[in-house]
Amino acid sequence: MSAARPALSPVEPHMQKTIAITGAGQGIGRAIAMHFLEAGWRVAALDIDAEALAELVGAAPPERLMTVPCDVGSEREVAIAFEAIGSWTAKAPLACLVNNAAIARPYCGPLEDLDLVDWQAWIDASLTAAFLCSRAALPLLREAQRQTGEAASIVNISSTRAVMSEPESFAYAASKGGIDALTHAMAVSLGPQVRVNAIRPGWIETRDWQKEAERQEVEHREKDKTQHPAGRVGRPQDIAEAVEYLIGAGFVTGEHLNVDGGMTVTMIYEE
Repeated sequence: MSAARPALSPVEPHMQKTIAITGAGQGIGRAIAMHFLEAGWRVAALDIDAEALAELVGAAPPERLMTVPCDVGSEREVAIAFEAIGSWTAKAPLACLVNNAAIARPYCGPLEDLDLVDWQAWIDASLTAAFLCSRAALPLLREAQRQTGEAASIVNISSTRAVMSEPESFAYAASKGGIDALTHAMAVSLGPQVRVNAIRPGWIETRDWQKEAERQEVEHREKDKTQHPAGRVGRPQDIAEAVEYLIGAGFVTGEHLNVDGGMTVTMIYEE
């Protein structure tokens, strides 16, 4: 597994805080978890994939890492998970919730062949999950604000596909567009105790951040790199660093931050 680059200042024991991350077993969620563990935070890692979560267990001692198998699209499972997280965070308040869980595959095929059950799976894994987890976490986030005097934070992981589309990505795009709308709706309702922002990742290479059974070595073509003004494809660590920024950006709420290497502002003409 690629090593996340620590960037946060280490958290002193008397001011230790907790971050909860959904979809933390693989990909972007895994990178966020590792990033904050290396910075000294306590991390509650939620994922439906128990095998992927099990690979995280050795990354930190139990008092700093809690793994929670959970289908975050299930109201019952989310309630149970956050009750457990609430007990675990008694001495280290929940300063941030990262709603990262989603079905990572954007393509669903022709619209006329898209079954309602499949549509609903995309929506539930991302949008419904963000609603359920935010609602369950809200008392803990408000308590963190009361204890620290600083606004707690929700960071929703959206996508550049919320604002620009590729063919046959209807359900994925709709779920991420909903995440964008949910973000600004929560920001105006939950402030000033809780700030709410979204990150829109572009092309983020996650194949080398999967669980061991599915991990792949990755090499990108030169044209993959040059279509990004930043000169490379994104890394999961880039999103972890954006989460860090939004946690610390006390005057930023209701925003949608593109983290895409400039790809969405580039006009590409086919030859």
